[in-house]
Amino acid sequence: MPEAPTIDSGNTVWLLVSTALVLLMTPGLALFYGGLNRAKGVLNMMMMSFSAIGLISVLWWFYGFSIAFGSDVNGLWGDPGAYLGTKTFLAETDLWGATADNPSGIGVPLYVFMAFQMMFAVITVALISGAVSDRAKFAGWLLFAFGWATLVYFPVAHWVWGGGIIGGDLHALDFAGGTAVHINAGAAALALALVLGKRLGWPREGMKPHNIPLVALGAGLLWFGWFGFNAGSELTVDSVAGLAFVNTQLATAAAVLGWIVVEWIKDRKPTLVGASSGAVAGLVAITPACGFIAPWAAVLLGLVAGAVCALAISLKYKLGYDDSLDVVGVHFVGGWIGSLWLGLFATNSVNGAIGDVIGASDGLFYGGGVTQLGRQALAGLIVTAWSFAVAWVLAFAIEKTIGFRLRAEDEVDGIDIAEHAESGYDLSPAAGSGGGSAFAMAGLTGAKPPTAPAPAESTEPAAPAAPVDEKVAG
Repeated sequence: MPEAPTIDSGNTVWLLVSTALVLLMTPGLALFYGGLNRAKGVLNMMMMSFSAIGLISVLWWFYGFSIAFGSDVNGLWGDPGAYLGTKTFLAETDLWGATADNPSGIGVPLYVFMAFQMMFAVITVALISGAVSDRAKFAGWLLFAFGWATLVYFPVAHWVWGGGIIGGDLHALDFAGGTAVHINAGAAALALALVLGKRLGWPREGMKPHNIPLVALGAGLLWFGWFGFNAGSELTVDSVAGLAFVNTQLATAAAVLGWIVVEWIKDRKPTLVGASSGAVAGLVAITPACGFIAPWAAVLLGLVAGAVCALAISLKYKLGYDDSLDVVGVHFVGGWIGSLWLGLFATNSVNGAIGDVIGASDGLFYGGGVTQLGRQALAGLIVTAWSFAVAWVLAFAIEKTIGFRLRAEDEVDGIDIAEHAESGYDLSPAAGSGGGSAFAMAGLTGAKPPTAPAPAESTEPAAPAAPVDEKVAG
């Protein structure tokens, strides 16, 4: 006879800690994106992340969790009423994964698992915002976030983790979100960038990060929080959680090296922006694979992801789309690399759930042939097509109704002032200083700085003017 339902304190505490770590990733993303942006748009960039926390948290509680993790209806969504926000789940039997034969499930209260997955939904939406910095109306962004989360993220989470067509029928692997989070957000980011068009002056004008220490701080917080994202996705305290933790660190560290080596070869100078972006690329790539591959394969994955993503960010110049902060080059490309990596290096020897629970196969290099590689590719294509199509239609509809693209004059003057009536920095000139030059340098006004006194004559030859060099995410 089954024992009475029992909460596992170790699993519950670990998942609560992991939930807090994943929440921290979104403010970390706000800092990372904010630093990469120009000074006149830093607050709007951060507001897009913080507004995602507010909006998506409420939507997830009310119906998103039901669509993603409710009992499967047709392979496409879960029962919308299963965990509706009007209900409460505080009984001793309300444990996640509980069945008649195992009333304790994994020993974690349902609300703890709900909160953990809530943070995934939040950051997935926030990731998209980096592609359209400086030019998206805030009201349009909120409407887009609402529609995309409802029509794309919630169902895709069900496809991948809730027993839907990708995880349940196709048997594709995704430990913590390579397809559900990064390919998903990257495809939407590309669609949004295409509908909204290019920033004024791009790529002719240099649009460098305005605060590189902020970029590094954001990347560090993302790295820290990602341990909850990846290792927490095991849901229990066991050796696989430890494997995911170690693989996360190794792949990220290797990706930093991979990115800066490419910079060193191409530009002769490794940069802190590049190292920070390399870390994020490694975190993205290891996300789907962290609990399914051996550590040596994680190191190799990090090196490849760092190098390939460093090269991929130049695609926007060749193809002509303005992905402001390289969401496509890092998250979309990195997510694809990590997902396909499973078709090569996934192995039951490190995680028996690959075959026993998910029904997947070993990767190509572990004797599984190309079966799993094909599954991973098909899963990525399904998510890419759905996310891109819905995001494009949503963005187009918003632009044609309430308007999504910022007015040209507001974009020139600065989106922070236009949309939020505030600026990130107090750049008012001090008494006796050189007028408004600080404003002009930061791009916060269209006014020209006052003419400086003519310099004293010098016999030194004038240095040649340096070419404009946009350094965004590497």
